[in-house]
Amino acid sequence: MFLRILSGAFLLALAASAAAIDPKDVQRVLPTGSGTATAGKTATPGIPGMSGVPGLSLPGMGADTASNAAGVLQYCVKRKYLGGDAVSSVSSRLLAGKGLTTPAKADRDAGYQSGLKGVLQGSDGTSFNFDSVPDKLKDQACDQVLKHASSLV
Repeated sequence: MFLRILSGAFLLALAASAAAIDPKDVQRVLPTGSGTATAGKTATPGIPGMSGVPGLSLPGMGADTASNAAGVLQYCVKRKYLGGDAVSSVSSRLLAGKGLTTPAKADRDAGYQSGLKGVLQGSDGTSFNFDSVPDKLKDQACDQVLKHASSLV
């Protein structure tokens, strides 16, 4: 009985999220393994990392990927998907937590540099390249990174 309820809830959530996004975009967005990752494994659709972006599976972030998340936030700000003092505060606190308090130290951090290029690295070795998705999905993905990065500080 519990599985039936759980399955029904999942299908209801799936239907609700499907209405929010054009299926053509989902087909173009889902990673295929060709050029969507620069390091590690490609994020696989259906494996939950960060939820909240229908049709997209972003890798999960942890303390070990905090500098990368800070770089991704800067990527999002530079391209105007995010803005404001809250983003700068979260990014600065993430970098400070990793001992990267000066620009020179941050510039030497490979995770931060990868994030600046729009590559989100997951704690499990997966990665997601923001340049591989349409702008309207980048906006939603940047919001999710900010939300989850805020929980790391």
